[in-house]
Amino acid sequence: MLRKLGIGVMAAAAIVTLSSAPGATAAPAPAPERTAATTLYYDDSQAGEFKGAVAAGAEQWNSTVENVTLVKAPAGTRAEIRIIADNGWPRATLGPVRPGGSATVWFGRQAVDQGYNTTRIAAHELGHSLGLPDVKPGPCSSLMSGSTGGVSCTNATPNAAEQAGVEANYGGGAASRTPMDGRIIVDAP
Repeated sequence: MLRKLGIGVMAAAAIVTLSSAPGATAAPAPAPERTAATTLYYDDSQAGEFKGAVAAGAEQWNSTVENVTLVKAPAGTRAEIRIIADNGWPRATLGPVRPGGSATVWFGRQAVDQGYNTTRIAAHELGHSLGLPDVKPGPCSSLMSGSTGGVSCTNATPNAAEQAGVEANYGGGAASRTPMDGRIIVDAP
C-alpha cells in the first residue's frame, strides 16, 4: 500500500513540476456555460405591407444579441409580440415581454408617409418590446433615438449600449426578472 501511495505522490509531483516549468502552458479554462436564448414569437399577420420590414427589424436584433431570439410565429402558435399596421404614429408596448406575455407594436403609416425608414421603425419598435425606452433626442447611431435621428437616418442596428440593455433584460440572474413596464410608447417627433 505504501509503495502504491509513493508512486502516486511521485507522479503528482512530476505533474506539478512539469506544469510549472518555464515555457509550459496551462490547459485552457473551460468556456463558461451559455444559457439558452429566450425565444419570443411575433405575429405579423396584421402587419400589412410592412411584413418584410418587420422580418428585417427582427433580424437586426437576432444578429446582434444572444440572450433573446425573435421568431415569426408559425400558424397556430401563440405570439408574445403582435404587429399591427395602422395609420397613426409607430408605437409599442414597453417590455421586456416574457415568454407567454403580450406586447403590441403598431407600425404607423404616418411615419412612413413622412419618409422614415421602415426597417429602422420595425427594429426600433421591437426594441421597445424588448424593454428599451426612447433615447430622445439622440443621434442616428442610436436606434432608440427613433424619429430624432431624422428622416434621412436608415440605421436599424442597435448600438452597444442598446445591445447590452437587451442582453441584461434576457440574461441570467436578477436582471432576467425585470418586470414588463407595459406603458405604450408613441414615437411621434
